[in-house]
Amino acid sequence: MMHMTFYWSKNVTLLIDSWKTDSWTSYLLSLVACFVVSVFYQYLENRRIRLRLLASGKPSPASEIQVPLLRRKLLAGDKVKVGGAVLFGVSSAIGYLLMLAVMSFNGGVFVVIVVGLAVGHFVFRSEGEEEASSVVVDSSCACA
Repeated sequence: MMHMTFYWSKNVTLLIDSWKTDSWTSYLLSLVACFVVSVFYQYLENRRIRLRLLASGKPSPASEIQVPLLRRKLLAGDKVKVGGAVLFGVSSAIGYLLMLAVMSFNGGVFVVIVVGLAVGHFVFRSEGEEEASSVVVDSSCACA
């Protein structure tokens, strides 16, 4: 039976039936895994925002003069779009998996994921807030 309120226990099922914790060791390792994935989520969001900032940069005057290379520049822009789409897909998937882990309603899992997101934001996303604020960031997860 799934819990519908927060509970504090070392016995938790995360995401799939085979990921069950029944000892303090397995519970703590699961919490470490949730923390690492939360920090990694913020890292991916940072990379995606940096890629978008790089793609939205103004071209230099020298690159505008080179008309024969226009097609090459267009292909490079397509690669940036594909890379951005892949990063968006992976970070969305991780965000939804983190949300589902929180929906296990285990208090320890909730606290570790929130702390991991905060630490990841502090480490990877707080240094360039003024740069990133100029870019509209679309996110599929409320925890971003």
